[in-house]
Amino acid sequence: MARQENDKRKHKTCSFCADHVTEIDYKDGTKLRRYLTEAGKIIPRRVTGNCAEHQRMIAKAIKRAREAAVIGYVFD
Repeated sequence: MARQENDKRKHKTCSFCADHVTEIDYKDGTKLRRYLTEAGKIIPRRVTGNCAEHQRMIAKAIKRAREAAVIGYVFD
């Protein structure tokens, strides 16, 4: 059966593009925790709605923050 017209899903917009963000700071742990699961994994972009460029920036910032001990690798 073909997909119906009203069955289409809305695409999420990237919150960083909307705010014209050019850099994501790895020292801002509270903002980065928003993009982590309770187990400490990075939430995929299809869930967060980020664009590919900002998702890569988030992943890089999270990895740097883990190394700098701003955020933990695993949360209890």
